[in-house]
Amino acid sequence: MAKVELKQPVVSEIKELLEGAETAVVVDYRGITVAQDTELRKKLREAGISYKVYKNTMIRFAAKGTDFEALGPVLEGPTAIAVSKTDATAPARILAEFAKKAPALEIKGGVVEGVFYDAKAMEKISSIPSREILLGKLLGSIQSPITNFARVLKQIADGQGAEA
Repeated sequence: MAKVELKQPVVSEIKELLEGAETAVVVDYRGITVAQDTELRKKLREAGISYKVYKNTMIRFAAKGTDFEALGPVLEGPTAIAVSKTDATAPARILAEFAKKAPALEIKGGVVEGVFYDAKAMEKISSIPSREILLGKLLGSIQSPITNFARVLKQIADGQGAEA
């Protein structure tokens, strides 16, 4: 069996992983312990993020012709890729948070919603709260004036009821 035929299933697996993904973050995992790696994988899995180690050439072949082709320049050395199909900021947020405990983990770059970002930009993206938190804040800011208005109306009604 030729080498190309052996590598084709891996390339297909990566293509399938990247298909429909909102975000792909590339990290250098050199220097983290097995226990740290296990903990990181668990956190990513709980968030619905796929995290795998692939050869750089395989990722390049799979990403060819997609938005993720922009990852090419950061695909050097040992590489792991975290891919999310639902939350655009979750991989960056979880990896950056974990990198504080394990400084050996280094974010190389990533593609978020079709745009490539280097390591510094990915740090900024990691500070963006999750979609649920943002929606909660929006709902809170919408509800606040309505709640205050209802309280004022109740106080007015209670005040008029006391006079009668």
